[in-house]
Amino acid sequence: MVQLHKELYGKGPMRAKTYYYDDVVTVLMRGGFTAVEETLFQSGRSEAVARQRSAFQGAMTSRFTEMVTEETGRPVIAFMSTNHIDPDIAVEVFVLEPKAE
Repeated sequence: MVQLHKELYGKGPMRAKTYYYDDVVTVLMRGGFTAVEETLFQSGRSEAVARQRSAFQGAMTSRFTEMVTEETGRPVIAFMSTNHIDPDIAVEVFVLEPKAE
């Protein structure tokens, strides 16, 4: 996920941790504002940063879910993403298709 963020944003998170339990993969990423995002944030335009990140993540849903499907070997049935601006934290949550019992 970090490599994909670096490729797509031009900069990746400073720290990242992935949690994989049962049917859920959660990726917690800290830091990683681009220069443009940092400039907007410092000028009081944090809502513009949040909107841009949300729009971009929505546009890249298929790339994110394909990567998680490939890594886990299980299809992703739901993807949720959110950002917190101060401090700069992003969370990606993937719900996997339940295993056949």
